[in-house]
Amino acid sequence: MQLGILFSGQGSQKPGMGLDFMSDPLFSELISAGSEDSHLDLAAIMASEHGELNKTKNVQPALVAVSYGIYRMLQRDLPKMPVAAMAGLSLGEYGALMASGALSVAEGLPLLADRGQYMQDDADRVASAMVAVVDPELSIVKELLAKYDQAWVANYNSPRQLVIGGVSDQIRALAAELKDQQAAKRVVILRVSGAFHTPLFNQAREKMHERLRTVHFAEPKVPVISNTLVAPFTADDLVPVMERQLAVPTHFGEDLQYMMDQQGVDATLEIGPGKTLTRFAKQVAPDAVHVHISKLKDYEKYVKEHQAWS
Repeated sequence: MQLGILFSGQGSQKPGMGLDFMSDPLFSELISAGSEDSHLDLAAIMASEHGELNKTKNVQPALVAVSYGIYRMLQRDLPKMPVAAMAGLSLGEYGALMASGALSVAEGLPLLADRGQYMQDDADRVASAMVAVVDPELSIVKELLAKYDQAWVANYNSPRQLVIGGVSDQIRALAAELKDQQAAKRVVILRVSGAFHTPLFNQAREKMHERLRTVHFAEPKVPVISNTLVAPFTADDLVPVMERQLAVPTHFGEDLQYMMDQQGVDATLEIGPGKTLTRFAKQVAPDAVHVHISKLKDYEKYVKEHQAWS
């Protein structure tokens, strides 16, 4: 088996995420250290008793900390795990870079706190929205999209789903036209705080241009497939690519195909809340094995079933 690790992206967060893992000393210590590094109470954000997860600036470091903490537990309990490649959806790329050794947690979580604030500022500046288009008739979608000057394809998630983002009034009008012309099986307005991966986030991109130059990146020890390049990151391209990543489309479906074709991946493991990436992986590679770990009970079952890697 050759395993591809998938790191959950923004939108998968849920109140209470990761709290059941706090019973594990390693996970708890990582969350405590991450709180000090980022100057945020990550456990309180994870619980979201007062709506903390409604803010992008809170979601980003907390979500990556949860996924990374689960991965560190897996390294401890299954040290022979045959990891061939990693990928994350947008924000999840940071979890993959930390897990691969390309970015330290001590630098990564403060970076994400700043990234989240930059994106929050842009999200608050212009009312924007995103719409998922499932099983699209691409010719019709492209024809309709061309009518709108502030709507763009933001995510190519899988062969069966793309996401369009832009200013709210144009996205809602476009969604209505897509439904009227039966241009997709489903057209769903997403619950997000902004149209990420579109030119509406160019100001955040400019801020990241400066911020990323204060961060040390190393060569990944495991290939991390870039949403932007659809190829493995190198230490040299991490700064320019992670800057561009904020305001250009993601190509997660192509990342998955690259992992299968070029890295020999024949099984995926998604770590973090939800199982969206597992659904995309099943669409790309229906004959491969796909598993997700969202809760402690998922983790315990996975470790028990893979004792040969201990």
